[in-house]
Amino acid sequence: MAQKQLGLVPKLIIAIIVGILLGSYAPQPLNRFIVTLSAFFSSFLKFVIPLMILAFVTMGIADLTQGAGKLLAITAGLSYGSTLIAGSCAFAVAINLFPHFLSPELLNSIGDPEAGMLSPYFELPIPPLLNVMTAVALAFVLGLCISTMRGREIKNALYDVTNEFSQVINKTLHTIIIPLLPLYICGTFINMTVSGQTYSILSILWKVFLAVLIMHLIYLLATFFISGGYSKKNPITLMKNQIPGYISAVGTQSSAATIPVNLKCAEADGVSSEIRNFIIPLCANIHMAGSMITITSCVTSVLLIYNMPVNIGLILPFIMTLGIAMMASPGAPGGSIMTALPFLPMVGIASDSAIASLLIALYITQDSFGTACNVSGDNAISVAVETIYQKHIKK
Repeated sequence: MAQKQLGLVPKLIIAIIVGILLGSYAPQPLNRFIVTLSAFFSSFLKFVIPLMILAFVTMGIADLTQGAGKLLAITAGLSYGSTLIAGSCAFAVAINLFPHFLSPELLNSIGDPEAGMLSPYFELPIPPLLNVMTAVALAFVLGLCISTMRGREIKNALYDVTNEFSQVINKTLHTIIIPLLPLYICGTFINMTVSGQTYSILSILWKVFLAVLIMHLIYLLATFFISGGYSKKNPITLMKNQIPGYISAVGTQSSAATIPVNLKCAEADGVSSEIRNFIIPLCANIHMAGSMITITSCVTSVLLIYNMPVNIGLILPFIMTLGIAMMASPGAPGGSIMTALPFLPMVGIASDSAIASLLIALYITQDSFGTACNVSGDNAISVAVETIYQKHIKK
């Protein structure tokens, strides 16, 4: 009798537990060795991510024989609208709740969460052939042209090449990326544990983090119930199917890095291959609702701690701008907050100030859960778009 293999979710949970235990008790040389291996994997992952986006998004659009442009517009509209609503609701909660437990006295107790983190023994950078936004733009152009021109103005050669390229990337994901994902997550949690500052900040501002986590969960409940209701699918089942993607995102802190697992979640939801291969990589780059909840809450917290002006007229333009700017952020932990830095002057914060450093510290300590909210929301959107496609676009 063949042995039953350990599923991905148990492996990810074990990786998190092992990372915390090693970070707490293992000797530094061993931890640095694992962090070095994790860094190697991270470099390879950053190399593969643009290729993954190019392959899957191009193929997904190319397979949409009807309404590719409409579906792209619908997905972009749903993603941006979701991000704006998430940020606006987060501000409404933060401005009414946070003043009850935030004060300027907290400044003396907060440290830098990156202080004390281990560095790899050495690094092996693998520069990506394309950056993320270039890959997305190229995928749009190729996918839309193949979808509308194949069999009319051009033959099938370009489609066949794209299809085989997509199969090569898919093989890479299933033989390298997904099996080694627990190692990457283990290294991340070793460094978070060794640093110690992450947990120091959590112990001081735990009420803020708890409120943000609850907002993430309420957002996911709302989106899955709306999407499930529209598509006539059980929202509880949809949320259960999303557990591997959620846990993967908590460990990787990267929407793009979680694409392979999220594609499996979408398949479990009954989303067709042509839709999930298009929607999931696309939304990993344009749908940032969880990150927006976190950033909006952190910005509001910092403004309250420093006793600076904060109101909806100040925050809303920031949210609207950041909803577009963050499309360049997936792929690296903390990418969203680094993307937000040039726009902090919109809310009165200099991007190179001590206040910005505090904001980065607050965000990084809870980035995992914002990313997990992002990718889970991606699948809620994919279920809705699948229904729209089947009902109104596909002939």
